Amino acid sequence: MKFIVRVLAALCFLIVYSVNVIAQSKDDWSSALDSARAKEDGKKDSVILTSKYIRYATLDMLKKGTYTRQIDTSHHNYQYYNPQNLPWNPSINLGAYGLATRDLLFQPKKTIGFQSGFTALERYLLNPDSVQYFRARARYSELSAVGFFFNDQVFRARVAQNINSQWNMSVDFHSTKTDGFYLNQNYSDLRASVASWYESKNNRYNLLINGVFNRLDAMENGSIIENNPFDPEKRQAPDRFPTKFRDVSKTTVPRSKWWDNSFFLRQSLYLGRLDTIDKGKPTMQIHPTNSMAHNTRLRRQTYNFFKNMNDDYNALPYNNNAITLNNDRTYITNVSNEFEYNFFLRGKSVFKNEAKLNLAFQHDMNWVEQSQLDQLRYDTNKAAYPNPLKKLPDSTTFDRFYQNGMIKGELGYKFSDRLDFSLKANQIVFGHNIGDFLYEAKADISMGDKIGKVTLSAYSQNKSPEMVFENLNYTYGKWNDLDLKKTKIQNLGFQYANPMLGFHGKVEYFLMNNYSYFQEISNAQNDPKKDKWINPAQLDKANLLKVTVGQKFKFNRFTFDNLVVYQKTDQQNVLAIPELYTWHSFYYSNLFYKVIDYSIGIDAKFNTPYANPNYSIGTGQFYNADQQIEFSSYPVMDLWLTTNIQRVNMFLSYNFLNQNFYPHGYYTVRRYPMNTANFRFGVSWKFYD
Repeated sequence: MKFIVRVLAALCFLIVYSVNVIAQSKDDWSSALDSARAKEDGKKDSVILTSKYIRYATLDMLKKGTYTRQIDTSHHNYQYYNPQNLPWNPSINLGAYGLATRDLLFQPKKTIGFQSGFTALERYLLNPDSVQYFRARARYSELSAVGFFFNDQVFRARVAQNINSQWNMSVDFHSTKTDGFYLNQNYSDLRASVASWYESKNNRYNLLINGVFNRLDAMENGSIIENNPFDPEKRQAPDRFPTKFRDVSKTTVPRSKWWDNSFFLRQSLYLGRLDTIDKGKPTMQIHPTNSMAHNTRLRRQTYNFFKNMNDDYNALPYNNNAITLNNDRTYITNVSNEFEYNFFLRGKSVFKNEAKLNLAFQHDMNWVEQSQLDQLRYDTNKAAYPNPLKKLPDSTTFDRFYQNGMIKGELGYKFSDRLDFSLKANQIVFGHNIGDFLYEAKADISMGDKIGKVTLSAYSQNKSPEMVFENLNYTYGKWNDLDLKKTKIQNLGFQYANPMLGFHGKVEYFLMNNYSYFQEISNAQNDPKKDKWINPAQLDKANLLKVTVGQKFKFNRFTFDNLVVYQKTDQQNVLAIPELYTWHSFYYSNLFYKVIDYSIGIDAKFNTPYANPNYSIGTGQFYNADQQIEFSSYPVMDLWLTTNIQRVNMFLSYNFLNQNFYPHGYYTVRRYPMNTANFRFGVSWKFYD
């Protein structure tokens, strides 16, 4: 509550201060407004502010130059508000918004250096690198709400205000509260960002600042007790099925809590000649020939697992049922500094030949602390299983310090709008993860609007396993200083896109060595003391071919959108991914009485059966079971309607509508049934005046 009050107070202060400053400012940065008001004193302002005057930039955009994009005011894809259910990036999860989630499709992260390895709630975090920095001729605000009287209540508020012609500030606030479908699937979060962008009058100096705050709270109900909830004789409302962890007050139910707070500051300076496009217009672009920048990041992450009730149904690995208090925490503090230099060599026009050279050095420092507090804890034998005879101290602490020094480089060449080629190299030259590297090559070849565009890409990655694979000091998972090998990934990619035909396709080949994952310890005799205990493991070698094809067909006002992903590997069960995933969306769009723009359609998604992974409650990791099970797979269909009325977007959806026919339910994670048929409604308002 204190956090909400502080954010609202800061928001009110920002608005009042901004209005006061603008009222006193002699230098109105909008030349369009000045010229209109100067036409005749006392006449009404003839400038009509529209969304084209509300523009934003991201960190990645501002690393290349200074340019902005117009905000998106369309209602297209508004119904996909849940980050778990993005058709182009599907997931497996525990069956409700906000609960633990993992990618369904294979897409390794192209990161090197120190990584925590906690990813179960990662999709819900606000990311500092994705913060938007605004330029708004008028105060811009947005309110969005999903749910209301439904289970998912997702609220968002955003305000952006130009203090003067060079300085903008914005606040983005998110609040979510969901009840889930089955008992004790509650999730809540508070997420906020405060950002500011300052640009000097001569357009040579830029200052970016943001503060991001995340607090996530997800209950862990241990799954339902019933093994056949979709049996016609056992079907009932999902909240009638008892769960392994349940408490009417919901105060003692196990839960995972994350805090992720960060501060980011970037200062950049342009030197030499500046090439400007659309000078004086909202679409103005500034391309420097030399630039220097310094980035500073401070980040504090906390991962907490809490349990304060008996485990009567063995949802967790073997322990003493008398345990009533368990609190495992990981604290990570990161301080990062990066120095950049960028050089561009081009002619008088930025649309012709351009060569670029980017150099950077990044230094990271990470302090890690894992603390454990419980009444009774058992030792875990790396090679076998917990030793119930060896009691350890009531609390233990694991402290480590990691630092890395990384050099970065990029060399590129752009020939008009036909060819854009680049080489990138990131190499850790000293520190804990010395020897990690990521080398990339990419070439974009444009052959005109009718023929399309071809992209060739390749990368080589040598990556240390994430921290959670090497060290964990939790009650239900303990291993220290494991001697794991670096993961090596070689990738080749070919991509072709033709917007005129509505087609895009990509073929990727991966060769992997020492791929890290979690595996349940062998338990052929079904010994309850070994059940659900997991250990890190590595896959010696794996080959994977991934083919992605998207095709959009348009028939007058009808649209048929298709996405097909084929994944073939010699380690299908270890990677736990389906061989085939498809998504199809058929919808009708029209303008009702020239006022209401709407689309109404139906979606269907399908994937072939695969070895469904299990979820380890105590460690927050997905893992492969000792005895794997493949669940049958069926299409899941959704009916939806999206509309736009001036500055208001709305959607109404009925999800998993075919549950009323067949199938009556399905799984993506073992023991956790997915959501039942449900209605969802959302509305979003945008204001700029």
